[in-house]
Amino acid sequence: MEWNLPTDVQSEAIPLILGGGDVLMAAETGSGKTGAFCLPILQIVWETLADERSGKGKKSDSGAGSQSTKWRMSYYDRGTALAVSPDGKTCQCREPKEWHGCRATKGVQGEGKYYFEAKVTDEGLCRVGWSTPAASLDLGTDRQGFGFGGTGKKSFAKNFESYGEAFGMHDVIGCYLDLENSSIKFSKNGVDFGEAFKVPGNLKRSVFFPSVVLKNAEMEFNFGETAFKHPPEEGYVAVCSATKGNVVNNSVTGESSGPVKNIKNAPQAIIIEPSRELAEQTLKCIQNFQKHLKDPKVRELLIIGGVAAKEQIMELQSGIDIVVATPGRLEDLISTGQLSLSQVRFFVLDEADGLLQAGYNDLINGIHQQIPKITPDGKRLQMVVCSATLHSFDVKKLAERLMHFPTWVDLKGEDSVPETVHHVVCIVDPRKDLSWRELKRPIKTDEVHAKDNVRFGSNTPESLSEAVKLLKGEYVITAINEHKMDKGIIFCRTKIDCDNMENHLNALGGGARNKNNTYSCVCLHGDRKPAERKENLEKFKKGSVKFLICTDVAARGIDVSGVPYVINVTLPDEKNNYVHRIGRVGRAERMGLAISLVAAVPEKVWYHSNCSNRGRNCWNTRLTDQGGCCIWYNEPQYLGEIEEHLNCTIQQVDPDIRVPSDEFDGKVVYGQKKAAMGSNYQTHTAQMAPTVNLLTQLEICAQEYFIKRYCKNESRFIK
Repeated sequence: MEWNLPTDVQSEAIPLILGGGDVLMAAETGSGKTGAFCLPILQIVWETLADERSGKGKKSDSGAGSQSTKWRMSYYDRGTALAVSPDGKTCQCREPKEWHGCRATKGVQGEGKYYFEAKVTDEGLCRVGWSTPAASLDLGTDRQGFGFGGTGKKSFAKNFESYGEAFGMHDVIGCYLDLENSSIKFSKNGVDFGEAFKVPGNLKRSVFFPSVVLKNAEMEFNFGETAFKHPPEEGYVAVCSATKGNVVNNSVTGESSGPVKNIKNAPQAIIIEPSRELAEQTLKCIQNFQKHLKDPKVRELLIIGGVAAKEQIMELQSGIDIVVATPGRLEDLISTGQLSLSQVRFFVLDEADGLLQAGYNDLINGIHQQIPKITPDGKRLQMVVCSATLHSFDVKKLAERLMHFPTWVDLKGEDSVPETVHHVVCIVDPRKDLSWRELKRPIKTDEVHAKDNVRFGSNTPESLSEAVKLLKGEYVITAINEHKMDKGIIFCRTKIDCDNMENHLNALGGGARNKNNTYSCVCLHGDRKPAERKENLEKFKKGSVKFLICTDVAARGIDVSGVPYVINVTLPDEKNNYVHRIGRVGRAERMGLAISLVAAVPEKVWYHSNCSNRGRNCWNTRLTDQGGCCIWYNEPQYLGEIEEHLNCTIQQVDPDIRVPSDEFDGKVVYGQKKAAMGSNYQTHTAQMAPTVNLLTQLEICAQEYFIKRYCKNESRFIK
């Protein structure tokens, strides 16, 4: 695949994933990001399949996933922001504002006196004790759990009363349960605080599990497998020493002590993408990466909407190892039981910020909740999250909530525009440019002003808004002609804008089927059928057409090499999307030009946020505050936010859209490499050759000095 060396993101992320860790990564599209998570996942999935075939994939009772002999804190019966160490003996919560709890994998009932220890291993707020299976994980806040907190309070049914004394870092709390006398008490560093609770009569037959709840804290547990720091008083035994008849397994762990079951519809890896195009692109990468993995074969499946679900279900039933999916169809197959999450080892969110912006936060949480945090063969779930903006609030919250001590790989930093991208804006002002009044073949507009009685002789906001739409259609043609564009991406705000632009260009160029069409184009947006979207993207990649007209669905992740031009017909209202859009050019060290058309006056546009049909066949042109589906769009405001975000002032050009070459370090040819620029990895060794030669001469010189000083027969050694 023409990779002679790992890219930067691959060098950082691949060892971390192979090492078993959760990874957050940010890198530009085209930087090898897909390979950074697909390659190690493929390797581990293949090795797991090979081990299963050879018989190594069976689980013993002593493994990390065993429940039959081991006492530990549960990977399943826990809060979403609480992490459990691989040995099950340490619990940690890094959520500073919320409590998250956890119960043990086993409990005791019936009779006997039991004891375990919990040591505070990091500063924070904690509460430890005993709870029944029906108790809330927020220990001590209902009538099923009994807790003792670091503030020196005991708690039951939200009654917090002073008890013993406060505890903190390095303190060891002893937790006593006397089933014979129905009492619970605690100790600190061996000092007994006396009875804390009398167990109510209705709970005497219940199972009691060691439990904890934490807020930005960490505790380490000892159930008696090793010597206690402070042994319990006479009559109490370690919970791990309870007789078999008094021990009950936690029913919500989902663990089994038997061998790993070969469930065909249970993949080892699930990769979620925000769009069909990205999902198809990632699947194709996986297929290329595993070309030489023959025996056993890793089976991959693409799960996207718009394709017959029956075929995907048949593939699942025949056996699948890696699933690449878009959220909607994936949710359908999981909810109907067609796809099992019981064997998932890797959970990957690609373009996570895009997924969150699209409103899939609850879906991601729900899927993560259902995935076992430890696989039946004792392996811990790994999460890989790729995002253009690791430092966004939503991505940070997702990482804190779902990930297990993730490592951040941020090779992108704050949004910036590469030196290979020239980006300019052209102000569209219908008050100064009056040509819109006399257009012979104007573009069809989105009809938001169909009921506004627009008159071209007036300067009403509605008339000027309609004029902006007409002028932008003309400015696109001007830009194409001025720069003799033969390949470019045109971003429109809505699907109807895309359709209108496609029809406008084809009409001016002699029709969509005209091979000599100067403005030949295809469209890419959510209302086009999947087969058409795939075909249109392939046409553009192969050069069968010159222009790809699309919404922001194509701004994220679509890897089309050699695109020299981008035209933003309308600025995005999300400043991050501006960087994504113009990032389609200036790739592989080739020069690119991005032109944004910015209306000087407010423009009325469609906004279907509360529309029951999500805009389909909707013609409600009233404003949203009047129960309609339109808003006034203020592009100068968005331009200001983008410039502030990028910490720069974007150069403005005149309506002729001529870009002075001397403004950008001399003449450049867009789509080609700049003469003075460094080269890519293909000639990496050539770049290093002068330095290596110099180092070689210095090494030879150093060795000659050594020989001359310490060897008698200098000439013989030098020769």
